[in-house]
Amino acid sequence: MRPFDLTAATWRKSSYSNPDGGACVEVSDDFAAVVPVRDSKVPHGPVLVFRAGGWSSFVSAIRDSQLSD
Repeated sequence: MRPFDLTAATWRKSSYSNPDGGACVEVSDDFAAVVPVRDSKVPHGPVLVFRAGGWSSFVSAIRDSQLSD
């Protein structure tokens, strides 16, 4: 996968994040083909970039309780 320029990305807290701020995942919806994901507690830290289809499948599996701890 090629590198993406994320300097102007708009981030939002994932609805699956912990509401008390302990486990906060942020995602960017600015890219059609990929979904960048980062830890909101380390906004200038590393970013994981997933293909949009893979991220969608992952979120659906969580929503449908197909993944467990």
